[in-house]
Amino acid sequence: MTSLGAFVFFVAAAATCGSAFYLPGVAPKEYVQGEKVSIKVNSLTSTKTQIPFEYYKLPFCKPEAGIVNAAENLGEVLTANMIENTGFEIEMGVKKVCKVLCRKQFNAKMVNKFVRRIENEYVVNLLVDNLPAATEVQIQDGGGILPVYEHGYPIGGAIISPGKKKNTHFLNNHLRMTIKWHQPEGMGKEGHRIVGFLVEPFSVKHTYKGKWSDKTTDLTSCSQLSDVKHVYDQGYPQRIDQAGEVIFTYDVLWEQSDVRWASRWDVYLSMNNRVDDDIHWFSIINSLLIVLFLTGMVAMIMMRTLHRDLTRYNRIPTDEEKAEEREESGWKLVHGDVFRPPAYPMLFSVTIGTGIQVFLMMIITLVFAAVGFLSPANRGSLMIALLILFVLMGVFAGYHAARTYKMFNGKQWQRCTLATAFLYPGIIFAIIFILDLIEWGEGSAKAIPFGSLCAVIALWFGVSVPLTFLGAYFGYRKDVDKQPVQTQDIPRQIPEQPWYLSTMAVMVVGGILPFGAVFVELFFILSSLWLDQYYYVFGFLLLVVLILIVTCAEMTIVLTYFQLCAEDYRWWWKSVVTSGSSAFYLFAYSAFYYTTRLHIVGFGAGFLYFGYMAIFSLLFFLFTGVIGYISAYWFNMKIYSAVKVD
Repeated sequence: MTSLGAFVFFVAAAATCGSAFYLPGVAPKEYVQGEKVSIKVNSLTSTKTQIPFEYYKLPFCKPEAGIVNAAENLGEVLTANMIENTGFEIEMGVKKVCKVLCRKQFNAKMVNKFVRRIENEYVVNLLVDNLPAATEVQIQDGGGILPVYEHGYPIGGAIISPGKKKNTHFLNNHLRMTIKWHQPEGMGKEGHRIVGFLVEPFSVKHTYKGKWSDKTTDLTSCSQLSDVKHVYDQGYPQRIDQAGEVIFTYDVLWEQSDVRWASRWDVYLSMNNRVDDDIHWFSIINSLLIVLFLTGMVAMIMMRTLHRDLTRYNRIPTDEEKAEEREESGWKLVHGDVFRPPAYPMLFSVTIGTGIQVFLMMIITLVFAAVGFLSPANRGSLMIALLILFVLMGVFAGYHAARTYKMFNGKQWQRCTLATAFLYPGIIFAIIFILDLIEWGEGSAKAIPFGSLCAVIALWFGVSVPLTFLGAYFGYRKDVDKQPVQTQDIPRQIPEQPWYLSTMAVMVVGGILPFGAVFVELFFILSSLWLDQYYYVFGFLLLVVLILIVTCAEMTIVLTYFQLCAEDYRWWWKSVVTSGSSAFYLFAYSAFYYTTRLHIVGFGAGFLYFGYMAIFSLLFFLFTGVIGYISAYWFNMKIYSAVKVD
């Protein structure tokens, strides 16, 4: 097996086995019988608004010891993982039925807060032992019932009343928590590991006799029940349309499980696993077919057309041909202009440098994610990895921007380096800052705190910028590649180009095949970003990205060859936009996804969606654009070094 084949085999194995692969270096926690188990809560989330809120922004029951925020890294803050403690009192292996959490008197303002969140379909995300709560939903699958697990549980619901203008809202004020535990072999009776956390919400209008007392009052709505499986079937939900009393209660059930601790995330990652895996493999096969088609075209150009051109150009002319002064044509005719600097050479150099930075950031992140180092159990790890790698890759951005600018005989190297450090990162930061102002105005938990924003700026100015200048220093000191042909002083006149080689036509054709190689996988990525789903098949994604790289390179080489044959030597920018135009298809697809798959309400939420997708598309443009440039530059160096120039 070749090294490439071995690598593909390894990635495919990671793709198919990733659901049972846990974060390396994370040790499980063993609980003894009766030991306290902490229940924590994450931000309230909704796929309808895409604006998360802190849990205690609603008047839920607060812990007696006060609210304590869990230790967070920068990645958790940027991804709105605001984890806080709760008032649930749970001990390992201790069953509890209808335990009172608290009693609340809601006024009209509190009621309106709950109604707004219920209308926008917000869910509560509880955590136990770093494992998120899941709610089981029964769906029809052919002739049977298939259990599907959703993240968190809904705050409440609405009952549509025929003939009434307003819905009747109810609050899920009782939780039945089923915690599954596993006892590994050799651990003894006291070694319990939590491997599952299911929550079943209920809406119950609790009743009691006499005056309320936190310690002595018995709830008549559930005190007579002996079988917890049939609790609360009386059909009296807790309405939340008007001010009044609400009692929050919960059950705790313990269930032994055969699921091992390393596989406890499978319930979240393997929903419809067989169907999803089939779709992922279909995506890869579809992408491979595109690559094979392009490879055939490139092989035809290289082995037939280009070989024939080189044979004709390098053939020693006969006396008759010398007398007739054989006329040159095709791509050899522009040998004196093919390496002429493009328009806006500094901007081009900055684009290439930042593209290298984004390319390395994405590839290294994908490799780490494919081998399991960016597990969903480590919240915020993916975001912090992207941020740190983008900052560290600044040294390569400065190096390649300087080398490219020096190749164009640029003199303003300080300005070029400053533009590399600030242009594209500044655009991204400006968009994020505007979106953050919207989040702040909405009171969202995703709004970046001032301290975290200062930390991001410190990483940018204190690490990325110095590394960019360091890379530029070494880039300017190193000699540029020797070009195989000499550039003439007077530029050659470019003949009128056919319509299919115009910049717009090249963008339309050049971007559609690279986008076609990834659009199936893009659906799952967008679902994980905007439908609150976990994305874990990074092995599949790495394979698709490798296919994307090959597709971009081959597509750019083909179109660059056609352009040179038409005697148009302005290939620099076209090589970038040829494959980089797939980013425009990506943004268009995100708009299609927004209208067909999402049900986002409110202008602010829609603006946030398209703002973040604009950032995603810009990064994708830089990623694919630099692939096109590198492949076109390599192709031109090869063919012009192989031809004899008089």
